Amino acid sequence: MLDAIAAVCLVLGALLSLTAAIGLARFPDLLSRLHTATKPQVLGLLLILVAVGLRIDEPLDIGIVVVIGILQMVTSPVAAHMVGRAAYRTGQVRTDLLVTDELVDEYRGP
Repeated sequence: MLDAIAAVCLVLGALLSLTAAIGLARFPDLLSRLHTATKPQVLGLLLILVAVGLRIDEPLDIGIVVVIGILQMVTSPVAAHMVGRAAYRTGQVRTDLLVTDELVDEYRGP
């Protein structure tokens, strides 16, 4: 039974990672690409880590898998936020694709 659950998690994680890779190639602007680089990619990795965790028996190995998952959940959104903020400040964002621009008053020059 655990093998079947691990296989489903592994396939779903791989499909989410594939979706993220396709989104990186197909989306038109930086902010959309950042979205697809973080959300489905992190969820895909977590599903793959769950599959790996179901298959290993050593407590130390399970601890390492948990640490990998936590670090990925912490660092990926923060890194994407910082890249998006830097891109906005340097004018790399396509403002015609934004629905709402909440930073326009903050970064408008004098």
